[in-house]
Amino acid sequence: MLLWLVIAYLAVSVGIGLYAATKVHNAKDYITAGRNLPMAFVLAMVFATWFGAETVLGISATFLEEGFRGLISDPLGASICLVVFGLVFARPLYRMNLMTLGDYFRIRYNRQTELLLSICIIVSYLGWVSAQITALGLTFNVLSNDLISTHQGMLIGAGVVLIYTLFGGMWSVALTTFVQMIVIVIGLLLVANNAAEQAGGVASVIAKASAEGKFDFLPTFDPIDMLGWIAALLTMALGSIPQQDVFQRVNASKNETVAVWGTTLGGVAYFFFAAVPLFLAYTANIIDPAMVKKFLADDSQMILPTLILNHMPFVMQVVFFGALISVIMSTASGTLLAPSVTFTENVLKGFAPRMTDHQFLWATRMTVLVFTIVVTYYAIATDSNIHTMVENAYRITLAGAFVPLAAGLFWKKASNLGAGLAIALGLTTWIVLEMTGVEEPVEPQLLGLLASLFGMLLGSWVSPNQGHGHGGDAKHV
Repeated sequence: MLLWLVIAYLAVSVGIGLYAATKVHNAKDYITAGRNLPMAFVLAMVFATWFGAETVLGISATFLEEGFRGLISDPLGASICLVVFGLVFARPLYRMNLMTLGDYFRIRYNRQTELLLSICIIVSYLGWVSAQITALGLTFNVLSNDLISTHQGMLIGAGVVLIYTLFGGMWSVALTTFVQMIVIVIGLLLVANNAAEQAGGVASVIAKASAEGKFDFLPTFDPIDMLGWIAALLTMALGSIPQQDVFQRVNASKNETVAVWGTTLGGVAYFFFAAVPLFLAYTANIIDPAMVKKFLADDSQMILPTLILNHMPFVMQVVFFGALISVIMSTASGTLLAPSVTFTENVLKGFAPRMTDHQFLWATRMTVLVFTIVVTYYAIATDSNIHTMVENAYRITLAGAFVPLAAGLFWKKASNLGAGLAIALGLTTWIVLEMTGVEEPVEPQLLGLLASLFGMLLGSWVSPNQGHGHGGDAKHV
């Protein structure tokens, strides 16, 4: 019965997404929703896109194992990213009226920079989208009591998200996400309230978690520990700024004010509401410690679903799994669209510049289909947990893309040579250290960031930009 109710909810979501597809008449509608989205929709998309499988299943499991120290990257780093993007990057980028971040790199630097960084951005989405597909598979497996295998669940979930994203693009993402955010917030609050009653009350749960040191998040004075803490924070806080999904939400806003504050408030909302799954996970440690001990040794991502199935009334089970499916689908749809648009606009279009708008639209849809197949295969093939897949997704953009974006927007002397050296030194440093397994005393992506900064400074000193403006002055329609 529970499985069939979830299937019915999925059908409703697909219906909403296909209705939204009727608003798509050209590529601009598909990619930016015509730049017509109001504050409520932008805030919902920012919040719900980041409030994904890793938040409910991934970081909640990590919290039980490591406390808040294990969550420096997400939710702390992720929330900082959204707030910084909203307050610092949103306004100048929105004014340029671009299709993608790759367009910015072409206008500010050159085609080579556009191509290289667009490929980095596309690759970075493999882990993030795969995490959502993995979570869908796990959810269907739990709901069907092993009747549907995890891999079969991945295929089903990927197919559902693909249908409405393929046809409706950003309009489908916006409408379905708005509904899904309502389900997420109401559903998880109701379930958390029920769990709190079983665990002895909110104050009791918080006091017990605090006594066990679960809220400690600052590093020790050990230099290696401090560097590891900083690397975890910066990987997400800075590495996820040059990402197409965040940019798309800004760019779909109906005006600058919505672009800035929808993103900023979405980041604040994400940070505070991410505490709900953490609270839920810790109540499991009080309600059923034997179950938690078992899954911590086996698969910690199963703790929350098992708690709900074994200790919640049927109504709460429906509410939780409805919210969980909403969480995953809202993130998966947005993160499927972002790399697909980047590939079509910044890779394919460069080799086929005479594409008509109609051809571009269908090329983007075919890319969505292909990328869905690729990330589903990756999700099935990899054995990483959800939190790790998401955390690793931003290493490449931290090492290669952040410095060219920030310097291009806010430093007039940033030049083509500087961007080229920033990408070359940043990515080479990161890749070599990753391949050799050197992670101490500083993690590879942090050294890649420093190398990228050095490359930008060196290249722009040797051959400074001769223009009189910066990236925010360029116009593109």
